Amino acid sequence: QVQLVESGGGLVEPGGSLRLSCAVSGRTLSSYQMGWFRQAPGKQRELVAEIAAGASTNYADSVKDRFTISRDNTKNTLSLRMNSLKPEDTAVYYCSAKRFGPPTINYWGQGTQVTVSS
Repeated sequence: QVQLVESGGGLVEPGGSLRLSCAVSGRTLSSYQMGWFRQAPGKQRELVAEIAAGASTNYADSVKDRFTISRDNTKNTLSLRMNSLKPEDTAVYYCSAKRFGPPTINYWGQGTQVTVSS
């Protein structure tokens, strides 16, 4: 019964900042690999950033110098701090949780819209 709920999306101007949050319920996220994905209009869903249970991180090349992913296992939350936002960052952002198995199971939030425009 893992449930993910994103928040923090909105409209920002180019160069601005935004912080996304993901609240996890049902299970603790401490043993999950967590990530943020996004899907822009007319494009496939892509990985933005991920963080393993051991706290190692991985970023897409397009965001690695601007975005920061973090997790708070005590509060069961995942965050994405986005700085120096660009119009091409516009997308629906999804929180994800992956539990390795067998079976390996993926969970997804409903998504939150981020629009970068002047």
